[in-house]
Amino acid sequence: MLGGSFAGLLAARALAPFARVTVVERDTLPSGPEPRRGVPQARHAHQLWSGGARALEELVPGTTGRLLAAGAHRQPVTANTVVLSPHGWYRRWDESHFMLLCTRDLLEATVRAEVLGDERVELLDRAEILALDGTRAAVTGVRVRTHDGAERTLRADLVVDATGRASRTARWLTDAGLPAPGRRDVDTGLVYASRLYRAPEGARDGFPVVNVQQDPRTGGPGRGGVLLPVEDGHWLVTLFGTRGGEPTSRADDFERFAREELRHPVIADLLGAADPRTAVSLTRATANRRFFYERMKEWPENLVVVGDALTALNPVYGHGMAVAARGAAALRATVRRHGWGSPGLARRAQRAVARPVGAAWDLALGQDVFYPGPTHGGPSARDRWLAAYVGRLMYTATGNGRIARRVTDVTSLERGAGVLLTPSVLVAALAGPLKPALTAPPLTAEERKAAGLA
Repeated sequence: MLGGSFAGLLAARALAPFARVTVVERDTLPSGPEPRRGVPQARHAHQLWSGGARALEELVPGTTGRLLAAGAHRQPVTANTVVLSPHGWYRRWDESHFMLLCTRDLLEATVRAEVLGDERVELLDRAEILALDGTRAAVTGVRVRTHDGAERTLRADLVVDATGRASRTARWLTDAGLPAPGRRDVDTGLVYASRLYRAPEGARDGFPVVNVQQDPRTGGPGRGGVLLPVEDGHWLVTLFGTRGGEPTSRADDFERFAREELRHPVIADLLGAADPRTAVSLTRATANRRFFYERMKEWPENLVVVGDALTALNPVYGHGMAVAARGAAALRATVRRHGWGSPGLARRAQRAVARPVGAAWDLALGQDVFYPGPTHGGPSARDRWLAAYVGRLMYTATGNGRIARRVTDVTSLERGAGVLLTPSVLVAALAGPLKPALTAPPLTAEERKAAGLA
């Protein structure tokens, strides 16, 4: 297993019933919920949609309970979310699915303790991955350099690349004589800035997610923000802007950006009674990038690519961890179905782990391709059609609870995008919202009072 982050740990757990797993990690992994160099994005808002949370629970039973006991929140969607979409405020319909909310450090530490506590999983940390070993027909291991400078080759029946955006698998494949894999990049130049706040005392438990989404239809930069309740009575606030509308790392500019640059100042209003606890963290590595390894005519035996090494998604949409968890569950199911070491297992597994990517990829591109400069050729005809239909669905969802739940089925990765193409959904989308548009954030009087707004 190459990489010991969230995707790598879950893939290791997925394979542990079938073989002994060695996790090769460049960093020294902390023993608790602490930052580490290899996951700089951990300081920003993360959510685990219910489709991913169910896959996580399948792979590592009891994780949800342990996270909740440590202060994570199980937030119902759409009942406990306040969201300004490009088409207006969503109503807070009855619960359909949920998100698990906590800091990335807490989530990884909880999963890491369980996976590395499994006697079938071994950790080799402070080790640099140098190259894959083998031929174009089959990978037989990986060459590494350990912390003492020694180089050695680890033999393996299966190598899984979970090294994230830094993955070198595409280059390794071409060096071995295979054709370059298909690839698509969509980069909006998005920058996101985050800060941790202590919530007002009355708003530390049960407060809703608040999200002001960007609007790609304006023709200019997209700016947005999200406030997530996390553990220990804190709010994790992330602000973001695409090329030409980026936030800064200055503490004195953070709340100004929330008030003056977003489409509504509700997040800035809420921060008025909150206490900032950290400096502002800034990240620029946010491009959508997908390798289409599953489409290659030749694929070496004994190699699978997962997580951000396969598909890196704009973090604004919050799908990366859920896709990784569902991919790990698909990996386990494929090995169980076909048998460890069976001919063609790696190709079957690569196709299986790619399937959960589709809906998340389309949802991200449905907005991102319309900002200035994300691709060389601009939106394709498919991109335009998809954006038009998804936009109509989102508009309908502002005033139609049934359509809002169908959209949430897909965004939570509980169901495939096919549920949005049924005749009843098509008819509802043509009809539009059934209720009039809301004119203000749907915060209750009690929530406003608890947050110091009343």
